[in-house]
Amino acid sequence: MGTNDQSEQTPEELQRAALLEEIAKPQYYNNRELSWLAFNERVLEEAEDEENPLLERLKFLAIFSSNLDEFFMVRVAGLQDQVRADFHKPENKSGLTPKEQLAKIAERTQALVRRQTEVYRYLIDECLPKENVFIKDFKDLQVEQKRYITELFEETIFPVLTPVAVDAYRPFPTLLGKTLNLLVMLEKNNNDAEHTTKVAIVQVPSVLDRFIKVPTKDNRTMFVLLEDVITSHIDHLFYGYKVKSSQAFRLTRNADLTIHEEGAQDLLSEIEKELKKRKWGVGSRLEVRDGEMKDDVLDYLLDEFEISESDVFKIDGPLDLTFMFPFVKTISVGLEHLQYESFIPQPPQDLDSDENIFEKALVQDLFFHHPYESFVPIVDFIMEAANDPSVLAIKQTLYRVSGNSPIIQALKQAAENGKQVTVLVELKARFDEENNVHWAKLLEQAGCLVIYGMNNLKTHSKITLVVRRRHGKIERFVHLGTGNYNDATAKIYTDMAIITSNKEFGIDATNFFNYLSGYTEKPEFHHLVVAPFDIRDEFIQLIDEEIECHKRHGNGFIRAKMNSLTDKDLMMKLYEASIAGVKIELIIRGICCIRPGVQGISENITVTSIVGRFLEHSRIFWFHHNGENKVFLSSADMMTRNMIKRVEILFPVYSPEIKNRIIKIMQLQFEDNQKARIQDSNGKYHYKEDHNGNKKINSQEIFLQEAIGQPTEE
Repeated sequence: MGTNDQSEQTPEELQRAALLEEIAKPQYYNNRELSWLAFNERVLEEAEDEENPLLERLKFLAIFSSNLDEFFMVRVAGLQDQVRADFHKPENKSGLTPKEQLAKIAERTQALVRRQTEVYRYLIDECLPKENVFIKDFKDLQVEQKRYITELFEETIFPVLTPVAVDAYRPFPTLLGKTLNLLVMLEKNNNDAEHTTKVAIVQVPSVLDRFIKVPTKDNRTMFVLLEDVITSHIDHLFYGYKVKSSQAFRLTRNADLTIHEEGAQDLLSEIEKELKKRKWGVGSRLEVRDGEMKDDVLDYLLDEFEISESDVFKIDGPLDLTFMFPFVKTISVGLEHLQYESFIPQPPQDLDSDENIFEKALVQDLFFHHPYESFVPIVDFIMEAANDPSVLAIKQTLYRVSGNSPIIQALKQAAENGKQVTVLVELKARFDEENNVHWAKLLEQAGCLVIYGMNNLKTHSKITLVVRRRHGKIERFVHLGTGNYNDATAKIYTDMAIITSNKEFGIDATNFFNYLSGYTEKPEFHHLVVAPFDIRDEFIQLIDEEIECHKRHGNGFIRAKMNSLTDKDLMMKLYEASIAGVKIELIIRGICCIRPGVQGISENITVTSIVGRFLEHSRIFWFHHNGENKVFLSSADMMTRNMIKRVEILFPVYSPEIKNRIIKIMQLQFEDNQKARIQDSNGKYHYKEDHNGNKKINSQEIFLQEAIGQPTEE
């Protein structure tokens, strides 16, 4: 008889098996993709929020569009691939098949895009004119203004345009994804000829500004959109033909890379080849101007792109609102009052301006809370190491870095100064692949030893090791963080980091880099917990310990903050803890597949999402443990990909002072009632009931005020 026979199981084992079967049911989980759309809806709410400055609301519209582009390029495109491959298996959380997910995504996204267009119309037509800023249609300009724009078209725009005829000799062109194009329908301008409709494509040049300033005789600032100008002068491109219609459209393509690592002899060159293919992926979404495109013309495009009508988005306004990013930058001069008040990240509390970071780290662990505290000391940490004659080696992981990265410059300087510099550049960081290939080559040319990670895993961990020999002894300094070594995003992402000279952390860091670069089994670490797999196991053990603590003391609670929560094993374990009475409070900015407040399952779980001025990015895990307060920081979210498909680091915080600061930060964020939304038992998000109460708590704003030393209201 098999060992799994129920007759051989104890009552406790049978009870647990029944519990696991119950909490695995689909009704207790949110669908991953729909949860992401709920996050992007919260971004859109920031564009709708009249408490936000006007220009910031326009930027939130652009963020919403940029997010949606990536969603269709990767997540939706992946589901479409599954449908084309006749794959109908339900996903393991919400139980929806790929086809069911696509149908729900289309319905939800159509509604969100309509809302976005309404917000755009309101902000452009109602709000901006109050500031004497206008975006006008070409047809509504005055005669002199039209003459100016026409001359500009002939001198500057016309030479850049390339009309492409579509006929038997010139097939429909392969268009770059996310480019704005015009589909032009033509007739021969000759009464004796057959009135056969001709088709041409005109790409709206991305090398030109999307918006064109129009001269005015008063203090108004006025613009027209580039595609409107081209459409209004489209007949200049087709002499001898009558233009029947000119209609804007935009195609989003599948942009996920298919990298066969097992057979790759050179991963860098393999990725370079795949990057060239990305531009021509299968279509995943078609955006057109609502009311402009006739059904037969739309059918023509659907046939060319081989996509279905459900993938079409008819938009009553301009396509691709990401142009709001440069537009806001252009009009912001003189309108500073319509933006967030400028903020300069402050020196960290743990480091005075005249203190040496290495000497201070020998005395105590240093804590950094970005962007409220400056990222500059982290750059200085690398640069000082590069120029210190006592430093022997620098080792660092890089996932996403800025376009003109001072970190890269410091590493190059270190190599040129004769240091042993080892850099892991993750070439598979999505949409940063090309950037990282570029940096990898530059670092190699400077003399750095560059490695590209591990087979079939992304290295997402954030760690730097500096090895120094002083007075005949080796000293190791380790920087560990929740965010990337990116000085640009460090100004807008909230992240945490520590620098420590703890010897065992230094040994762990050395072993970690050897694990990445050489042939060795995963080592036993003193303090670091490393994915794949070990972080999930550690979380499960910590949750089990909290359950046991609660049984003994009745005070169990877990507080955690992360970007996303999708791992079913961990969610089931959190459900177990909730059923056992452990209070679980989660701050999850983005995707959250766990469903709180379900009676008998998750009534002890709350889920908060904070979307505001800064992108909440830090990962914090706090287990009460009967007052011991075990606190960890990590590069990893509780997502399956982070647990089993990435090299990640979870690290404990031992310093009582740092631990107390992190706890205080988390407590304030749970009190936020301005930028926080609460998820209900149906998976819907709502502002807190006291959103408009007397005491307004905006945690990000309070952290800003505290950083610059301003008192905050008690």
